[in-house]
Order: sequence, then C-alpha cells, then structure tokens
Amino acid sequence: MLAKMIGVKLLTEYKNPNYKVKLQCPDGSELFIRFDYTYRTGSYMPLEVHHDGASQGARLSWYTSEVENMTVHSFLEQIARKIDKKYRFDLEEHKKKVVKR
Repeated sequence: MLAKMIGVKLLTEYKNPNYKVKLQCPDGSELFIRFDYTYRTGSYMPLEVHHDGASQGARLSWYTSEVENMTVHSFLEQIARKIDKKYRFDLEEHKKKVVKR
C-alpha cells in the first residue's frame, strides 16, 4: 500500500462494522474512505469516497487500479486489518454479538 494512513475510526455500533480512514496519497493529495464489512457477502464495500474534498460517490477502483495496482477488495482488506489490529477488533466476535440482537 503506497498511501499513508493519517486518521482512522472504527464504528462498531452498526450491524456491519464501519471504517473511516483518511489517507495521504503518494502525490500528496488526500483520500477519505468510509467502508463497511458485510457479513452476508463476506467482503468490504466502499460507502463513500472523497478525493481532495471532491465526492467520488462509492467509486474507488479508479484509485486502486491506477495508483495501488490492486483490487478494491484487497486494498480495503489491508486497511481494515490495520484498523482492526489498532482497536483490537475481532470480526467473528462482533458477528456473534450482532446475531444475538
């Protein structure tokens, strides 16, 4: 991953955990991504993307394919693992709590 994380947040109060990350791209621009992990599909999905303040909707592939040379899923998975480690968050434990509700 070429971009540097400059701010992260994990929101576990939702059914699917939500992640927010602010990245500094190799060219110096900023990229903000809000994404979640969907238990049903077992994948990470972008919900909101902003590049230097301009909304990109939920499209992230333009960045991951051109700059990072990887898929959106791989890119978000790498970010999520780092955030999970920082917050000591376990997806399986969270899933058990959600199912009980």
